[in-house]
Amino acid sequence: MVVAAPASGSGKTVVATGLMAALRRAGHRVAPFKVGPDYIDPGYHTLAAGRPGRNLDPVLVGEPLVGPLFAHGSAGADLAVVEGVMGLFDGRVGGGGFGSTAHVAELLGAPVLLVVDTRGHSSSLAALLHGFRTWRPEVRLAGVILNQVGSDRHEAVLRDACAEVGLEVFGVLRRHAAVEVPSRHLGLVTAAEHGPAALRAVDAMADLVAGGVDLAAIVHLARTGPRFDPWVPGIEPVRGGPVVAVAGGPAFTFGYAEHVELLRAAGAEVAIADPLRDTALPAGTAGLVLPGGFPEQYAPELSANAALRAAVAGSGVPVHAECAGLLYLARSLDGNPMCGVLDADATMTDRLTLGYRDVVATADSVLHPAGTRLTGHEFHRTTVTPAHGEPPAWRWHGGSDGFAGPALHASYVHTHPAASPASVARFVARCAARSSSAANATPIVAHNTAWVPSEATRNSQSG
Repeated sequence: MVVAAPASGSGKTVVATGLMAALRRAGHRVAPFKVGPDYIDPGYHTLAAGRPGRNLDPVLVGEPLVGPLFAHGSAGADLAVVEGVMGLFDGRVGGGGFGSTAHVAELLGAPVLLVVDTRGHSSSLAALLHGFRTWRPEVRLAGVILNQVGSDRHEAVLRDACAEVGLEVFGVLRRHAAVEVPSRHLGLVTAAEHGPAALRAVDAMADLVAGGVDLAAIVHLARTGPRFDPWVPGIEPVRGGPVVAVAGGPAFTFGYAEHVELLRAAGAEVAIADPLRDTALPAGTAGLVLPGGFPEQYAPELSANAALRAAVAGSGVPVHAECAGLLYLARSLDGNPMCGVLDADATMTDRLTLGYRDVVATADSVLHPAGTRLTGHEFHRTTVTPAHGEPPAWRWHGGSDGFAGPALHASYVHTHPAASPASVARFVARCAARSSSAANATPIVAHNTAWVPSEATRNSQSG
């Protein structure tokens, strides 16, 4: 079942998350998904469904992988709830709806529930629904959930409008402040940071949905979709089982579930490390993955953990860093000392950088051979000076970004590892090679390019 809306802010997250939690309470095993590259909503989906929230994004992975990734993430579940992105037909800018909720619903052959914020709506709701139903007839618009309904009279008028266009009403949700979740400059506060309050918010969403939505009808409708063969990583594991440390905790929450699965499929032993609390890398660490997140919210705390910063800078292991990881590797973040692996400084700005990027690797790195082409996504309000090394990790039409070398790939651009499993296999192979020669390793630091030995770094960490 795909949960969509006419526009952002209509209540998709509340309804989708509430559906996941309410269906789970009712005894169903629910697979949670989010359309697009968003990392925040899947965190709440994970709490609601009790299994990893996953993304479905044909822009990042291509159309052929959407069905298989859906089947992979749905394994062992009774049904799936897919939360849409923005308005139903809103996709990549200039892409004619490519990557939209409607596009993903078509690829899945899945029915769509339209969540409508009914504040200010009356009988004219019929015209809006008629437009959404007829704009793309191939999209299976199955019915409506009326959100933010003010009274019995208001509900009656809205139900009449839905009947005018022949759309079933699957639920009516009255206004309820308890489902609100704190937000910040990049959207909702992540579930990992929100802690117990996130669980309370999810419970409130479940209560609201269970009290106002026909769950049995939704279960019946969700079982009308087609089946897909599941995604298979298709990579061979390396020997030796190198330990790859993946940063986690409240500051590093932006990652795709398939990334860890691919690391393991490539032969890595994955160990989670929290840079806010852990003072050393996991024993035997032969590689380091630093995913996205909100390090700018935790810059003083990250900086205060000097022991781990020194361990990262002195580890000599291959590193893959995206966005937050890039900032953590910098010399400083808003004046707070970071790891100093990159000869660059990061600062918070009031400008949002957001959008898909069709990128090409400009040089060989720990992840990609030169010339590799992928589509990635940027989403940040920070800037790094200098913006990239020589050569940069990526170039695209009108821009470049990041730092790359034989043991390093650090960039603002997020990519989906399922689109390039060979890059994960390449990274793990480099980690395995590093593990086998660990006795000869030396502390290292990067200066605007690749990782190179640094006597100054060794001396600075002697204490």
